[in-house]
Amino acid sequence: MNTHKTLLTALLVPLGALLAVAPAASATALPAPAAASAFAGAAAPAGPEAAAAAALGSPEAALGRVAHPLRTTEPHGGLADLRPFGRMVGDARVVGLGEATHSSHEFFTVKHRVLRYLVEKKGFRAFALEAPWSTGLRLDAYLLRGEGDLQQIMDEEFQGTYRWWNNAEYRDLLQWMRMYNVRHPKDPVRFVGDDGGFAGAELYDKVGAYAAASRPELAPRLTELYRGLRPATDAETYVGDYLSKPMAERQELAERTGRALDLLKRRSGTGADTDAHAWAVQHATAIHQMTTLYAFDWDDPQGIADGMLHRDRIMAENVAWWQQRTGDKMVLSAHNSHVALRTYVPGHYPKVQGHFLRERLGGGYLSVGLTFDRGSFNAFGQDGAVRHFTVGPAGPGTAEHTLDRVRYRDFVVDLRDAPAAARAWLAVPRTVKNIGATYPGIADAPQIRLAETHDVVIHLQRVEAAHMLE
Repeated sequence: MNTHKTLLTALLVPLGALLAVAPAASATALPAPAAASAFAGAAAPAGPEAAAAAALGSPEAALGRVAHPLRTTEPHGGLADLRPFGRMVGDARVVGLGEATHSSHEFFTVKHRVLRYLVEKKGFRAFALEAPWSTGLRLDAYLLRGEGDLQQIMDEEFQGTYRWWNNAEYRDLLQWMRMYNVRHPKDPVRFVGDDGGFAGAELYDKVGAYAAASRPELAPRLTELYRGLRPATDAETYVGDYLSKPMAERQELAERTGRALDLLKRRSGTGADTDAHAWAVQHATAIHQMTTLYAFDWDDPQGIADGMLHRDRIMAENVAWWQQRTGDKMVLSAHNSHVALRTYVPGHYPKVQGHFLRERLGGGYLSVGLTFDRGSFNAFGQDGAVRHFTVGPAGPGTAEHTLDRVRYRDFVVDLRDAPAAARAWLAVPRTVKNIGATYPGIADAPQIRLAETHDVVIHLQRVEAAHMLE
């Protein structure tokens, strides 16, 4: 088994820029000076933008005039300081909240705080996470009806790379959502998994139950097409075994799930059956999304890019389907590089979830990047073990170096309303921290134009590693 297959088998599903071989490096925590140098980009080239910035004032001063301080990054307490953020959200139906690392405490707690505000003040009613569709169904059942034990669900669902979500911060967020629903049973907050890295047994059961009740003539054929696919092990073992199958077999399985989906789509529901049919088709779609993802050739660079394009497209499609089917306004949680309006890493991510959502929803989608200057996070080391890493202050020329010189420690700023001096700075490519599930990685410090990549930025001076539960 070569490197790409080993990574996929070990990590359940690729997140971050993981799929090409990362350069060899120590898996121990990096000292702050060495870590800082990894993100110290060259100073921006001189030109018309630099001249405009010099004439109109520094970009940090310009951003400071339109930035709004955050009272705290913790989820509890008053929310009045988020009112400016509410104005930035406006009429958006989906708000993408990013993260510069997959496992820092403050990124999760800020998302919790923003979710609280958007639920209580702006009528948002769904939280979508970079997790499998079937995971979302289990957590949604817990939030709506208290089905199952929350920690058991998290332990079983958040495996492999998804283990980053098995943390105390997300447990607190989910517990808050459950308590909200207990108090508001007729107006609940829902949970959505939008990713395609696993298709749990409940999807096959739900499709089968629908066919037995409403399309009995299809039931035998669906059973045959899904033969051998319904998981009978834990998610990490299932995906590892699946990826050990020969490419031809994985492609044949994807073709079978496509035929099953076509069978369900061929005859639409009518009357009382309309809603049940739509959900059955979506569950079958999620199964097909997984088999298609693993039918790409992960040994070939072009196959990797094609697979990542598929992944970001289906994540966007699942979010848009839920939003349009239910009418819920949604918070979408994922890495910065997935909620962005333009790709951070074109070679591996030709087009990302946020780009697809902007095309589909227009101004109904808002992209919010979360950045930080220094601090710690959890990630896989080069040996595949979970490690604790620390990085020092961002170097001159990087986006975070300037953002951290805005007059507030932690703040939110609408890049669309930035003054001229800031707009000139935002239009130039800047190096940013972009830490995925493995560190060091191949795309930890890409260059992006912030003005084209996010609508809003929440910048935090310092973050600490999240509190893992397993």
